[in-house]
Amino acid sequence: MSSQPVEDTSAQIITQAGPHGEVPSQKIPFVPDTPRPIEDVPQLTWYSALKHIFSTYVAVHLAFCVTTVFSVLFIMQDFSNTTFPLHTLWTVWQRKDATQFRNIALLGYADWWRTAFFPLFPLLERGLRPLIDSPYIGGMVIADTAGLGMLVVLYRLVYEDFDKERALRTILYLSVFPTAFFFAAAYSESLFLCLSLLSFYAMRRSNWWLAGIFGCLASLTRSAGILLLVPFAYEYLYQHQFNLRKMRVDVLSGGLIALGTGLFAAYCYYKFHDALEFSHAQSMWGRAFAFPGVAYFTACKYVVSTRPLSFVALRNILDIVQDFFVLLLVILGFVGPWRMPRRLLSYSLYALVLYAFFQMFPISNPYPLTSIPRYLLSIFPAFIVLAGIGKYRGFHLNYLLISCSLLFFTLLQFLSGHWVT
Repeated sequence: MSSQPVEDTSAQIITQAGPHGEVPSQKIPFVPDTPRPIEDVPQLTWYSALKHIFSTYVAVHLAFCVTTVFSVLFIMQDFSNTTFPLHTLWTVWQRKDATQFRNIALLGYADWWRTAFFPLFPLLERGLRPLIDSPYIGGMVIADTAGLGMLVVLYRLVYEDFDKERALRTILYLSVFPTAFFFAAAYSESLFLCLSLLSFYAMRRSNWWLAGIFGCLASLTRSAGILLLVPFAYEYLYQHQFNLRKMRVDVLSGGLIALGTGLFAAYCYYKFHDALEFSHAQSMWGRAFAFPGVAYFTACKYVVSTRPLSFVALRNILDIVQDFFVLLLVILGFVGPWRMPRRLLSYSLYALVLYAFFQMFPISNPYPLTSIPRYLLSIFPAFIVLAGIGKYRGFHLNYLLISCSLLFFTLLQFLSGHWVT
């Protein structure tokens, strides 16, 4: 199987016995847009997928642990006799959104502006309190567990739709993206991506009700979860040959994806008399609607209008590079040698709508792309395209060296209390 998502032009061999029992062969071109027969899908158990990704998961988390230990050197003066308590190793991860989730877990939505944070992650933190008293630690347990599940599902998804090598590169490239340390923090990134991948995997296997259930949970985790309706609609129509007469009652399962957002909207109306309170709350965090692309060009404007080594320029450059890099991968999902074939177009469509959605609510200050590099982690089809390019050894090594350098630089910034998106 090709390691690139280009249309497979290989031939299938069909045999037919001749008059004397001989078996001549005939090559018939394989049509890449026909549904893949279930018997052609490589057999892989969930346990086997876990074994394949586990070494990457452990290695990355060990690197995070080592970085966390030595990050203490950045918050003490040279040759200091100061010592820190052991719990510093996990309290240094308690930043920004983790604090908001902790407050919601303990107090609920006491303030209307906290509805900007969707409820499933803090609900799970609260559910763990009988076992883990600290919501911070509970949140990290949830995030790391979901992160492991996320890699297992992603590996199996790519393995079945592409091949083993591409699946391995995909989970590696995602794991070392410059903002990937958020998968280990008490943030909702890993939970959202895990649920989104489970929904997507169910769609690809025609398990529509299961796809709807996982999509509902994803849309209870992040507002972007409702965008799973786009790949759901394409997959359902494609797998039914775009024939409305072939649709069944299971098409209604797509409504479950919107149900998650609907339930939270109903709660907001009950609590604050505004069903869209979670959207209006974005203004408290400095976010306002803008057309996709505005934030990118605004950030570029701040870079060119300030000194190259200023804080404004360097922080914006970090955001711009990551944002543009993922945009390029999204585009390559549609055009070029690494584009998705029609049977897998749902990947590219989902990547496009996710990317556009993240660009629509920039921060109204000199750092308009704030948090967007973290949101980009959920655009998993971009990393599948990246893994296709990664079959070239030179590109593979360069990506790992540059991305790992940025990953551990931003992690050290985060752990030492600096402002990181």
